[in-house]
Amino acid sequence: MASLTRTFATLALFCLLLGSTNGQLSTDYYSYSCPNLFTTVKDVVASAIAKEARMGASLLRLFFHDCFVNGCDGSILLDDTPTFTGEKTAKPNNNSVRGFEVVDQIKSAVEKACPGVVSCADILAIAARDSVVILKGPTWDVKLGRRDSKTASLQNANNDIPPPTSSLSNLTSKYATKGLSAKDMVALSGAHTIGQARCTNFRDHLYNDTNIEASFARLSLQPICPKLTGSGDNILAPLDTHTPTTFDNYYFKNLVSKRGLLHSDQELFNGGSTDSQVKSYSSSSTAFFADFVSAMIKMGDISPLTGSNGEIRKNCRKIN
Repeated sequence: MASLTRTFATLALFCLLLGSTNGQLSTDYYSYSCPNLFTTVKDVVASAIAKEARMGASLLRLFFHDCFVNGCDGSILLDDTPTFTGEKTAKPNNNSVRGFEVVDQIKSAVEKACPGVVSCADILAIAARDSVVILKGPTWDVKLGRRDSKTASLQNANNDIPPPTSSLSNLTSKYATKGLSAKDMVALSGAHTIGQARCTNFRDHLYNDTNIEASFARLSLQPICPKLTGSGDNILAPLDTHTPTTFDNYYFKNLVSKRGLLHSDQELFNGGSTDSQVKSYSSSSTAFFADFVSAMIKMGDISPLTGSNGEIRKNCRKIN
């Protein structure tokens, strides 16, 4: 009986290794090599969010900005060096993406549990899921097995990540190039139910657009975001003014009321092809959660490095 058990264990491990060499992501990728991975990551994420609720949105955004540039490969985490320019100073990221220190803490904890096994790219995927769950959103089984890139692209970060000034057609096009549908795009945009944005990113919408509720603009936003460029650029406002630290469907309720903070937010409900989907989500968090989970899993499949490609970084900020 013991011999038979060992045989099955050996076969299971062989199948797991075969899956990794075939370049397939799986939800049980680290079951043998790092069995305590999920609790290790979640403990650090939960502690970080307890200290600052906004950190959940920041970790989720890191995963998005990573996947949209050359796939989900941990490239956004690489620091610049005298001979290498990464993605952190790209326009969508500079003075904007954050949470790198928390990723460092997660990596340190994971390395203590299982040295040299778990990629930084996979850590981002798990931390994004945990952030959503901790802030009362849906859960899902994260597919794993990504490896870390040895390079990054400032140019692609500038070109591929949709800016807050995007039109609906531009948003749809940007997502389509990543294999994501318009439906995926609207669902993923619902991540803006948590987090904050800087004045410099919503000023134009606030003062130049007409599809924003007048009293919301005048009373809530104009006092904290002056019209003059360069004045108060880094002042923050919540993307969802109703429940800014709870993952729910109020983002879509806000859009229906013309209370989207960013131009690109309100484009989703502005007399266009996505209006009906926004309305559906505004009345059903169940529908939103289901589609968000599906889209997150799909986004996590964008061009992962697997098998012998890339590496498992010891330090998420630099290649080995």
